[in-house]
Amino acid sequence: MGLTSNKVLALAIVFAVLLFVGTVWYWPRLARRNWRAVGGRIGLLFATQLSIFASLGLFANQTFGFYASWADLFGQENEQGVVLAGGTAGSGGGPLQVIGTQTVPVPGGGQPQIGGQIQKVAITGSGTHIATSALVYLPPEYFQPQYRARTFPVTVVLTGYPGTTAALVKGLHYPQTAQDLAKKGKMQPMILVMMRPTVAPPRDTECADIPGGPQTETFFGKELPYAVRSHYRVGPIPYGWGIIGDSTGGYCALKMAMHHPLTYAAGAGLSPYYKAAVDPTTGDLFGGKKDLENRADLMWCIKHLKAPDTSLLVTSSKAGEKDYKSTLQFIDAVKAKKPTRISSIILDSGGHNFNTWRREIPAALQWLSGRLSDR
Repeated sequence: MGLTSNKVLALAIVFAVLLFVGTVWYWPRLARRNWRAVGGRIGLLFATQLSIFASLGLFANQTFGFYASWADLFGQENEQGVVLAGGTAGSGGGPLQVIGTQTVPVPGGGQPQIGGQIQKVAITGSGTHIATSALVYLPPEYFQPQYRARTFPVTVVLTGYPGTTAALVKGLHYPQTAQDLAKKGKMQPMILVMMRPTVAPPRDTECADIPGGPQTETFFGKELPYAVRSHYRVGPIPYGWGIIGDSTGGYCALKMAMHHPLTYAAGAGLSPYYKAAVDPTTGDLFGGKKDLENRADLMWCIKHLKAPDTSLLVTSSKAGEKDYKSTLQFIDAVKAKKPTRISSIILDSGGHNFNTWRREIPAALQWLSGRLSDR
């Protein structure tokens, strides 16, 4: 049973309840002061608390999508990482290979022409040789005969770190929200390429080109769109391409839109930060090169580099988000630099969590839809 399985969570909860009941039942029998009784009390308390914490941890992981599997949790990530030599993902060649399909969790989801479809794909960068997986949501219109010759705008959707791709569907409901908005005529049908920014797990590369390491920025900024175009009917680059993400993914989305305006016409950061984190999960990102460090600082970029012709969206909350002040500063800095355009969603309150992002995603998708073209 997988780490995110409902059965695992249910078993953990049942085990915790049984241990709690057992502790209450046997406590009077362990009331003596000999070493066996004391050891028994310590053992019961330890086991009960451990089972409760395990249950809470499993529940939190399912809610926020921190880890996708046991291997991921214990640092033995089993998804594709960085390919150091040549080769392509999947069989049959090509930069993108479909390796599975799943239904969209909406009414009629079993029929692609009604509910659309989610395809699991393997993608390999042609030059970086970065290999990673993604979930691609195709809207119902993609399968309808009257749209067989139509191309569709694309939005790349990024998780936070470490994050799981499945959480974008199960926790943040991106495909469900996109389908509902399109059905109501509030946004155009759109393809979603849902991914982790962690393409060299377990390392957090902060979507940077690391000297002597993974060239993550080049992968997202140049190679990913062409890999997707090789397989799907998608809109032109950059006018048909947007990117969105939360937390680390939000930082990456803004970075891609700012550094690669010829690839992405718009970028949305939900609760983003504006400067690459440097900690034990990232390692040395810049190799002591100040120019690379500056380039990873979005506030420095907007102040010192030529302003890109792109549209940005940032979100934050007046209460509950640590980035509120820095977000206001970033908005002011961008407003002073043309032709970059910026919009914002500022909530009165909301923490750095899925509930807050679910409140922002519908408006963010509509904003992206209004800035992308299908041809």
